[in-house]
Amino acid sequence: MHVPVLLKEVIELLNPQPNENFVDCTYGFGGHAAAILQKTGPAGKVLGIEIDEEKVKNQKLKIKSFSERIILVNGSYADLEEIVNRENFGPINGILLDLGMSSWDVEESGRGFSFNRNEPLDMRYSAESQKIKVKSDVTAQEIVNGWREEELARIFRDFGQERFYRGIAEKIARARAKKPIKTTFQLTEIIKSAIPKKLHFGKTHPATRTFQALRIAVNNELGNLAAVLPQALEALEKEGRLAVISFHSLEDKIVKNFFREKAKQGQLTILTKKPSTAQKAEINNNPRARSAKLRAIVRI
Repeated sequence: MHVPVLLKEVIELLNPQPNENFVDCTYGFGGHAAAILQKTGPAGKVLGIEIDEEKVKNQKLKIKSFSERIILVNGSYADLEEIVNRENFGPINGILLDLGMSSWDVEESGRGFSFNRNEPLDMRYSAESQKIKVKSDVTAQEIVNGWREEELARIFRDFGQERFYRGIAEKIARARAKKPIKTTFQLTEIIKSAIPKKLHFGKTHPATRTFQALRIAVNNELGNLAAVLPQALEALEKEGRLAVISFHSLEDKIVKNFFREKAKQGQLTILTKKPSTAQKAEINNNPRARSAKLRAIVRI
C-alpha cells in the first residue's frame, strides 16, 4: 500500500480550506490528494496529473468517495499550464509536487528502476502513453549502449554525484563493445566491477548513484522541474501555496534557488526557511521518507 510522504507537513503548509481547488502534479496513487480533498469539501476539487498511464487507469477504478471532486489526467507536470487551460481548472489555491518514486515503480512496474530486480533497462515513467507531449522517448538501455563514454561519465558525475564516474563509464564502454547491455543485473555487475570491493557492503548499494543518474537522464527530471516551477507560480491565485517534496540535493537546489530568486523579486513569501523533513516515527514506518525535503511558498 502506497504511503504518502510528509503527509502531515504537506497539509499544514498547503493549509487547504473548504471549497478550495488544488493541483497534485504528481498524483501517483492519490495519497496526498485524498487528504487534501478531505479538507476541501463540499465543493473543492483536485486536478491530479500523473505521467504513468497505467497508474491513471488503476486509479479511475479506485476513486469512489471523491469521484465528483477529482479530475485525473494522464500527462507530465512540465505541461502544467497547458493541462490547466485545457481542463479549464481554477481558481487554484494550492499546488503540490512530490518528486519521489513510489514503491510501485521500483517493485512492480518492471521498467528497470531497481538494481535488485533483473528487468529490462527502460526507466521511463511514461513508457506506454501516447498522450503526453513532454515525455521521454529514450530508454536507459539506449543511453547505456549508445551514448559516448564521455557523456556517460558526465551524467554519472552530475546527476548521480558518483565519485567513480569515469571508471564506471569506461567499464560500460568495454562491456558493450562485446555485447549489448540489456538488463539491470548486467549493468549492476559492470558498475560493481568499477568500484572498490571494500565499498560494496556499505549502507548505499554501489549501483545506487548510477541508476539515479540514468533515471534522471531518461526522464529529464531536472529540466522538467525547472520548467514547472514558474508555471506553478503563475497558475496560483494570490495567497495560493506551492509545496515541493524533493529527494536528492540536485532537485532541492533547483527548488531552493527558484524560491529565493522569486522572493527577492517580491513574487512570493517562503514558508520554510529550512526544509521540513520526516520525523523518526515516519522514517521507521516508511524508510523512503528519510531523504525527503519539503519546501513551500505562498504567492504574494
